Amino acid sequence: MLLIFVSLSGCNSTKKVPEGSFLLRKNDISINNKKPKIHHVYSYLRQEPNSRILGIPLGLLIYNLADDHAEENYQKWLKKHPRWHRFLDSFLSKKQTQRLGKSFLVSGKDRMLQRMGQAPVILDTALTRKSSQTLKAYYNSIGYYNSQSHYDILPLEKEKQTSVIYTIDKGMRFYIDSLSEHILSPEVDSLYRKYLGERLIKKGEHYSLEKFTNERTRITNILRNNGFYNFQQSAIDFTIARDTVTYNRDSLINVTTTIANYTDRSTDPPTEKPYKAHHIKKVYIYTDYDSSLQTTTYDSVEYKGITYYYRNKLRYRKQTLYDAIALRSNSLYRDIDRNNAYRQINNLRSFKYPNIQYHYVAKDSLERTLIADIFLEPLSRFSIEASTELSRSSIQEFGIGFSTSFIARNVFRGAETLEITPRITMGAQEFLDGSSAFFNVFEYGGGLRLTIPRIWFFGKVESLIPYSKTPQTILQFSTSTQQNIGLDKQKTTGVLRYTWSPNTVNRNILELLDVEFVRNKNPHNYFRIYRTSYETLNKLAKKNNAPAQFLDNNGNLDDQVGAYNYIDYVVQQGNWYGNPQDNLDFANIYQRYNRLTKNDLILASSFTYMSNSTMNYYESDYEQFRVKVETAGNIPQLFNIIRKLPTDEQGQRKFLDVTYAQYAKAELEYIKHIPLSIRKNGGEVFAFRTFIGFAKPYGNANSIPFSRSYFAGGSNDNRGWRAYALGPGSSGSPLEFNEANFKFTTNAEYRFTIANSLKGALFLDVGNVWHFLDNEEDTDYKLDRFSDISDLGLATGFGLRYDMSYFVIRGDFGMKLYNPSKYVDSHWTTKLRLSNFVFNIGINYPF
Repeated sequence: MLLIFVSLSGCNSTKKVPEGSFLLRKNDISINNKKPKIHHVYSYLRQEPNSRILGIPLGLLIYNLADDHAEENYQKWLKKHPRWHRFLDSFLSKKQTQRLGKSFLVSGKDRMLQRMGQAPVILDTALTRKSSQTLKAYYNSIGYYNSQSHYDILPLEKEKQTSVIYTIDKGMRFYIDSLSEHILSPEVDSLYRKYLGERLIKKGEHYSLEKFTNERTRITNILRNNGFYNFQQSAIDFTIARDTVTYNRDSLINVTTTIANYTDRSTDPPTEKPYKAHHIKKVYIYTDYDSSLQTTTYDSVEYKGITYYYRNKLRYRKQTLYDAIALRSNSLYRDIDRNNAYRQINNLRSFKYPNIQYHYVAKDSLERTLIADIFLEPLSRFSIEASTELSRSSIQEFGIGFSTSFIARNVFRGAETLEITPRITMGAQEFLDGSSAFFNVFEYGGGLRLTIPRIWFFGKVESLIPYSKTPQTILQFSTSTQQNIGLDKQKTTGVLRYTWSPNTVNRNILELLDVEFVRNKNPHNYFRIYRTSYETLNKLAKKNNAPAQFLDNNGNLDDQVGAYNYIDYVVQQGNWYGNPQDNLDFANIYQRYNRLTKNDLILASSFTYMSNSTMNYYESDYEQFRVKVETAGNIPQLFNIIRKLPTDEQGQRKFLDVTYAQYAKAELEYIKHIPLSIRKNGGEVFAFRTFIGFAKPYGNANSIPFSRSYFAGGSNDNRGWRAYALGPGSSGSPLEFNEANFKFTTNAEYRFTIANSLKGALFLDVGNVWHFLDNEEDTDYKLDRFSDISDLGLATGFGLRYDMSYFVIRGDFGMKLYNPSKYVDSHWTTKLRLSNFVFNIGINYPF
């Protein structure tokens, strides 16, 4: 890749710049003879130079590799070589010969290079002139009414390249001296003065077009949410009297807020009328609306002042639709009710996008009373979806899954949605020695998911979580059986989850009950199936003179009983080896055995709060704050109070004949994207993420279940290490699954556009996992003193991303900068080698 980069850097960037034209190399802006402090002013320029990486226009060079006339040259070649032309016609056909010109081999590769690359930005003086005018308009919008703008085009020494310098003389700024109002409608004037204290335009502040725009929006929202159904934002005007002659520091402006009357354009000529507050007299719901039908006969029923129109049979509970529509008969018109109606109806997941229309009551001479018609077009009662999924994990080298979702809507007439999902997965299991067999793992199972568009709980909770917060109750159950080369693992999960969103960017998730039960039906098949593990254990047993009772007639460990008894002999009775390497090899086998054969029972409850600045985390100014708290084991503990539960060999209590987990857990995560530049073809963004999580075992547990613990490394974490390979602490553990109960990580990325859909990133990752306040005794694994901050692993690297619009394919090359492992000769990496890089592939951005 480095060779490609170097070869491209040597290409001629002006190769496709026509004679007499110039490649725009650079834009500079000078504000009062200084560079602008605020970088976003460059976003007002209509032309941007080609993006560059380390000074090299990589996107442009890729574009220049393409032959713009590949198909035309192919036709010329056919004419120049008639014998080849005849041969292709006879071998393919005349039609296929012509199509060959559009194929990838002839012109397709060039079209691909053009899509990946970036066409040369040719200087356009018309756009340069508009850019200068736009800069002047911007400074006018922030109070510099007397600003002056001009530009200079400077040819560069390099052939066919030029730069543009935009010069701005801001002049003096204008400030607000007085505020007054001129409002024609008495009702509007009364409501406006009620909220006068919230006015965004204030005396003494400099003029800002943005604040005036926001003030216009504020006034409109107040009026439209207090009955003024027909109010138009264009009725608001700000009259500004300013001194354009005096050029001193005391240049002041006087602002008058004017709100005109309503213009009725239904009359000829149009007439002006004072704005009046409106009320909704009646709400009609059409539950079976079909836009394809011209005329339809409906039956109707009245419920709590709402009239329901339906065909043949009302298929929804009246209360369900009443709660969802938000609009009420005999109520003041409010925009917020209309918007909530859209959100709440969509939350039912039973209708296409609703259509809400208003019209005046017949013979209403005062034009104050409205009728609201809500047209609901149902989705299909039943639907089927199929999907295929590819997967890879630290245990499974490769997996392919097939699933089918059967969806039934409105199953109990309350807009409930039931999903039934059978699935099967086939995979390749990785062995201890790194080898794998293809399709030796099979998993089959299914799930049920019932979504209820309200809070399903004992008693009324609408006062705490109203329907305007789009509440949902989710009941989910799944089970799967994994034929893990004879171990026959069975996993069952169940969730009772409540979600509600006060608005479009905040979300609350309460999992009242989260159950996970993992049972291995045939754990004593392990060493019969994992022969590499058995052979390694057998060598250790022979080398260290294992007692004869664990061996068969040939002097080997018995793989059905003897091997398991030998493990107990070493671990439980403390018969460890004198050789540290033997102990590590044994620990690796023992850990692998435990992870794949241990039965787990987790009964947890959790609450998550998320706040996002926008729904789309691809946005350059995205921000997210997430906090989660979780507890597990309290339900079995209550049973233990009522009736003592049995215990296992270690004295831990068992529930449903399985030792249950008990812990408390807390997580905090913050993500921030900061735009560094704004470009039409993609800008530069600094992305930051920090995460801290801690799980404290207590009561019936000394450690955290593997599925709820933390690990470091991998494609979304510290990318200089493989998943589970970093930590815990400075231990440098060689085991396959390194996890702990405390984690801290911070990640930073500088993201930029290489060419169109091809993106790049430079990143820095810091973090590790530790054991903290649990049963771990080795101090290298623990966080027990301030100096353990030196255990933080540090990695850097670069990444390539290809934006497919719906998702992003990501590849990251990470390298360890600081390795906290006690086994390395030097913690700091001083040499850049290709072998030091770890490649991680992922889908979408890591944060």
